[in-house]
Amino acid sequence: MSFRKRREALRSILAGPACTRPGSVYDATSIRIAEDLGFELGMFGGSVASLAVLGDPDIALITLTELAEQMRRMSRASTLPVLVDADHGYGNALNVRRTVQELEAAGAAGLTVEDTLLPQAFGQAGTQLIPLEEGVGKMKAALDGRSDPSLVIMGRTGAVSVTGLDDAIERARAYEATGVDALFFTGIKSRGELETISAATRLPIVLGGASEDMTALDYLAGQRVRIALQGHAPFAAATQAVYQTLKALRVGTSPKNLNGLASAELTSRAMRDAEVKARAGAFLGLKNK
Repeated sequence: MSFRKRREALRSILAGPACTRPGSVYDATSIRIAEDLGFELGMFGGSVASLAVLGDPDIALITLTELAEQMRRMSRASTLPVLVDADHGYGNALNVRRTVQELEAAGAAGLTVEDTLLPQAFGQAGTQLIPLEEGVGKMKAALDGRSDPSLVIMGRTGAVSVTGLDDAIERARAYEATGVDALFFTGIKSRGELETISAATRLPIVLGGASEDMTALDYLAGQRVRIALQGHAPFAAATQAVYQTLKALRVGTSPKNLNGLASAELTSRAMRDAEVKARAGAFLGLKNK
């Protein structure tokens, strides 16, 4: 599957009638598992990118180069379309343009650009947003930066929980006017807020961090939500598994007595062992044992 086909698959999700939950992915193994399980879409979040690459919290320490390289590794490992959290675009509007170019080359199916002020400003503990005009400039630069028109670019805002619902709608409408393909909202706390936003906008909606009363996919689909995130539990589960395994080994547990390890069959499937052996036979003359 070419990168364009992956992007067209994401566009089909946005154009369809249903709401999809993506699988949270962060490396070559996790994306292959998500693909094998039948997920239609992968989500590469900024928080898990920072954790997987740096082991640092989500405070804009990861660089564009590191993010794009991790995306490139996943693109090589799997054909699953991936939506990438590109945070603030790693700088001003010109940096956003380059961010789009790098993630497009790395195989992303789509990406989000948000209007949060990042990195955190000196002396400011709370979340801040950039001015609306600057946000519009970033969206325009993002669109100008793509060379493949099938690449999906989403305008993202967390204004609902920072400056209020009215500002979120104003920003969303302004981003719509630039020509972005979808709107990504975080911080929506109630059905009423979602319904107001849906009525005031026209593009497909992507929802992150929704409250418990907004989990029904049929309801979300009726509000034009086409993708609804559900956090990054796979990375948390992997962290817990590594911790428990190392802890058991540290206190003297024999490797043969460890619990929760992947089976040889699962590991073999994740590493595409059969495919590699077939290539070894075809290109190196090696016979499978």
